[in-house]
Amino acid sequence: MATTRTATTVWEGTLFEGAGKVTLDSSGLGTYDVSWPSRAEEPGGKTSPEELIAAAHSSCFSMAFSKGLADNGTPASTLTASADVEFTPGTGITGIKLTTRGEVDGLDNETFVSLAEAAKAGCPVSQALAGTTITLDAALA
Repeated sequence: MATTRTATTVWEGTLFEGAGKVTLDSSGLGTYDVSWPSRAEEPGGKTSPEELIAAAHSSCFSMAFSKGLADNGTPASTLTASADVEFTPGTGITGIKLTTRGEVDGLDNETFVSLAEAAKAGCPVSQALAGTTITLDAALA
């Protein structure tokens, strides 16, 4: 069954002097401030599209990897995944680096990395972001 998730942003002002608020409508988890300086300079307590993409990518990858490990008969005790989304003003998103570490009994590092690569390729967010370079750093903890 298909699902739809919704977020809404209300922006006021110009790109450089204005600001906005993004609301996570589907979950109701909150409203977060966004601005050009928080995107292109320092966060200053605000979020950015790239941080939201990083959250989506790290969580999607974790789900895909968790399934792959379980399907392999080697479920993880713990998986940690982070996504670093690089943004260059005037160019756009120039790369995403996924980093994952896991505690998995009975699994060698080579198989862990192979399953991580498969999860990266199969993750729906990775597929949606296929227009950018996505790298992976995977190792057992």
